[in-house]
Amino acid sequence: MIQRFGAILLFYKPYVLWSFGVTLFLMAFKSNLAIIYMAKLFLIIFLWYFLSKTTAKRKLLFYKNLGISTLKLFSVIYIIDVFITTFFFKLIGDFI
Repeated sequence: MIQRFGAILLFYKPYVLWSFGVTLFLMAFKSNLAIIYMAKLFLIIFLWYFLSKTTAKRKLLFYKNLGISTLKLFSVIYIIDVFITTFFFKLIGDFI
């Protein structure tokens, strides 16, 4: 279980900076948290589509071999991203 979670975090690692960038961009326009969540959901769906329809789908094969379905992978990434975004929004939201 912990190994699978570590693998999911390893998959999420390259996308953390993009996630923070989107959060900061939307916070600069005084967006509320619900709009940020919807934007993140759209980005996760776009990432799934991109990875499943291009040659990058080989990346997903590693996670399938670990027993992590594509739906589980992207849903856990979204949940992790929501927690990080909420924390970041509450922490930095007062300064922007």
